[in-house]
Amino acid sequence: MNDDTKQYVNWFRHSSPYINAHRGHTFVLMLSGEAVADPNFANIVHDIALLNSLGVRLVLVHGSRPQIEERLQQKQIGTRLHHHLRVTDQDTLTCVIEASAIVRAEVEARLSLGLPNTPMAGSRIKVVSGNFVTAKPVGVLDGVDMAHTGQVRRLDSDAIRQQLDDGNIVLLSNLGYSPTGELFNIAAEDVATCTAAAVQAEKLILFGADQGVKDSSGQLRSELLTRKAERLVAQYLSSLQDSDKPHTELSRHLEAAVNACRSGVNRCHLISYKEDGALLGELFTRDGEGTMVLQESYEKLRQASIEDVGAVMELIQPLEQDGTLVRRSREVLENEIERFTLIERDGVVIGCAALYPFPEENMGELACVVVSAEYKGGSRGDKLLTAIEKQATDAGLEQLFVLTTKTAHWFVERGFSEHKVEQLPSEKKAIFNLQRNSKVFVKSL
Repeated sequence: MNDDTKQYVNWFRHSSPYINAHRGHTFVLMLSGEAVADPNFANIVHDIALLNSLGVRLVLVHGSRPQIEERLQQKQIGTRLHHHLRVTDQDTLTCVIEASAIVRAEVEARLSLGLPNTPMAGSRIKVVSGNFVTAKPVGVLDGVDMAHTGQVRRLDSDAIRQQLDDGNIVLLSNLGYSPTGELFNIAAEDVATCTAAAVQAEKLILFGADQGVKDSSGQLRSELLTRKAERLVAQYLSSLQDSDKPHTELSRHLEAAVNACRSGVNRCHLISYKEDGALLGELFTRDGEGTMVLQESYEKLRQASIEDVGAVMELIQPLEQDGTLVRRSREVLENEIERFTLIERDGVVIGCAALYPFPEENMGELACVVVSAEYKGGSRGDKLLTAIEKQATDAGLEQLFVLTTKTAHWFVERGFSEHKVEQLPSEKKAIFNLQRNSKVFVKSL
């Protein structure tokens, strides 16, 4: 097996937890008109086909802003904005309908590709469009009639779910329909946000020109809590208060992500349509390729269960091999797994620690403190220690001890002091491994 094959096999194995986690869930993907027109769109379609084959239920929402502008210019119709929205009169609506139809046809054609020797060979994807979006007019804003500019009134979520249950991809546009038979031009972000909330999607994924949100030093932020994203949107909107310029794409997407999270969508992702493989990288790797917006941090502490034995074994194996930890067999770990506290990041176990109580001496052993190599340097070890200390205190224990050969300084810096082996609980002292010659550190709780 050559190095490239080994690397592929390793990646495939590590992506399996995400494949299992995503199967059967509903994702809403918003593709702007710019994304559809980009040369990388063909690769995005291939990745969408792959998600479909892995059992992900997909709703695609497309926009058509640049295509609308092109038709307006061809017909020498000026663009009129009010409150950062396009005023859609009858002539403009005709251009909107034409542009939306062309983009829809392009997306459907791409998803129909199934030629041999292509990434979509044998895919046989069925795409369903229809009048799933009921719209209402924006109306008159500060004396300006917005005409056929509309907003989502409701989604036929039952009909969309039925199509998803049948294995179809649902394709929605920036057009909405009213009970009176009128058509309305709706912002694609509005359609995507309302759809994600209505079908209780697990994720809303927004494709933009930018990779995501960057901090003041230009570094990509892989995670952004909703309250922070909300402040960023408010700051930007404040800067446009006396201007009728359109919102930037990033600000629209960030606002859509905030609204979706507030409406119950678990996670929203901002990724680039220009970057090949960004969709797969965001969904099937630990750190992703863009910015994820969510209500709370997606790292959590929890107690381990029998289903976590394999994940813990994989986590501690490198430290067992270099002698930092004593080897534990699967049988031992299965018997002791409920003593473990885990840090889980997006469904993957990245840290663990265990508490072994010795109630007769009012002591507890802190053992197997491990954080994955990719996530060291943060405060995860401290979080595990705090959790174990609380468990020990709740159990009425007065001291916590640890045996270590290589990490003494870390424990000393956190209030542990070195003690003699004789001060260990009698049961632990009886099985103390003299060959390892571990040092004993104790902390009063």
